[in-house]
Amino acid sequence: MDRAPDCGSGGRGFKSRLQYDPSSVGIIIFITPELIIIIEDAGRKDLKLKKTKPRIVKGFRDSLWDESLARRRMIEKIQGVYERYGFLPIETPALEYVDVLGKFLPDSDSPEGGIFSFESEDEWIALRYDLTAPLSRLIAQNQDLPKPFRRYQVGKVWRMEKPGPGRFREFTQFDIDTVGSSSMLSDCEVCAALVDSLLALDIEKNDFELRINSRKIVNGVLETAGIKLLNEDGTTSDVSAKVLRSIDKIDRLGINGVFELLTKGRKDSSGAFIKGVELPDSKANIIISFLESPRESRSEVLKFLSNFIQKSEEGLSGVEELTEMDSLFRMMGYDEETIVFDPTVVRGMDYYTGPVFEANLTFEIKDEKGRKKDFGSVAGGGRYDDLIARFTGQKVPATGISIGIDRLLSALSYLDKNSPILEDAPVVVTVMDKDKIGEYIKMTKELRASNIAAELYLGSGGFNKQMKYADKRGASIAVIAGSDEFEKDTVTIKDLMLGKELSQNIQEREKWLKEQPSQVTVPRADLLKTVTEILSRYRK
Repeated sequence: MDRAPDCGSGGRGFKSRLQYDPSSVGIIIFITPELIIIIEDAGRKDLKLKKTKPRIVKGFRDSLWDESLARRRMIEKIQGVYERYGFLPIETPALEYVDVLGKFLPDSDSPEGGIFSFESEDEWIALRYDLTAPLSRLIAQNQDLPKPFRRYQVGKVWRMEKPGPGRFREFTQFDIDTVGSSSMLSDCEVCAALVDSLLALDIEKNDFELRINSRKIVNGVLETAGIKLLNEDGTTSDVSAKVLRSIDKIDRLGINGVFELLTKGRKDSSGAFIKGVELPDSKANIIISFLESPRESRSEVLKFLSNFIQKSEEGLSGVEELTEMDSLFRMMGYDEETIVFDPTVVRGMDYYTGPVFEANLTFEIKDEKGRKKDFGSVAGGGRYDDLIARFTGQKVPATGISIGIDRLLSALSYLDKNSPILEDAPVVVTVMDKDKIGEYIKMTKELRASNIAAELYLGSGGFNKQMKYADKRGASIAVIAGSDEFEKDTVTIKDLMLGKELSQNIQEREKWLKEQPSQVTVPRADLLKTVTEILSRYRK
């Protein structure tokens, strides 16, 4: 038995480990290192496969055309709002040095904690976990940019977190930021742009609210409770960071769950014990009282907070900033049902220094156990005046908001706001007579020349198979021309969108068929005119 010879593939050599008998094998065809076809002299074919199991990395997912198109439509609507506010697009790389990203997300001191990273040329490199840290690096490297600098960016980010229902390790964010302005109007503007974006997506006002708090106020509460805020080097103390992360879980765990995390710890749904911050009950109760503050109106919240943290200079500074924002929101016409002040909002990132924001969708859904709950957060952000100073040594004021695109897209599906639009539904030109392929090409080209999405059927099979394809493809119209049509110089046009509507309204079927037949045969010269007329019925 001899070993098969070395072969090249795409310029890269590989050595086959296939053993064969030269006396019985006539031809060896190497296709890939995994696939080898042996053709024997007798004409019998044996296909030997080293199969690779198709699988996807845990926490990642594929998106097919329906979801991808819906995501694109949604992003385009948000982009339109942001550009009307004067935000312009930028792009940053997916990879950054670990020290450039900074340790704001992970709970671990190792480079692997919370991020996807690898070592290259003696430096740690990681996939970005958000779009804000790369922005701060860009600003530090391009200090001659006009200030205030207003940008938007759409991009994927990666976090090595525990995946779960609706929670992935790769997801898309859509950010807006204003860098170089300390005015509270810049915070109000990013909030207003987000609210207007949600309205542009046809989300009703009573289905969402933008909740606002201030890290300065939260720091004032911690100061009131006697909790150390900073280490000697100016970094956030471990205890205060853990307290903030505990508060940030209130929507999921409730007030009792947060109290447990602040004190002795708690068991999660899997039965695993989560260690608490181990605050004494007296300190934890101060924080709980703050979280349970009344919030009937923005002015009422401000009054409560002023009294609660009256001995904290930083806390009172935060109240003054929210008071100014309240006045600006009134001038901008945003009511108290849409924008609320909520002391439970803290945000998880360590880099926030002032007002923090969170957009919550308030309509009810059922969780995996069938329990009713609000849909929850789809966007968040805040002011981060110290982030760029890590590079420059000088404080540069900045504020911004990030939308979780995948989560918002899921919300639109719940609200049935992701219905296909006309531009996404192509006209399928069927092929009933391959000898007439030139005529089918002319039909397709004629439609495309008039800016109508048209697809020439490329598969095999007859009428039924092509109709099933057009339906599964989500086509709007099928163009049909067989021998009868060519003989009479006509074409049959089938309104597939109407056909679906008819199937959903059986009681109205006869009326629909009489007033708007789902299939018509017209002169070939009227192809474009008829298709355009049908499509016009569905244009908004």
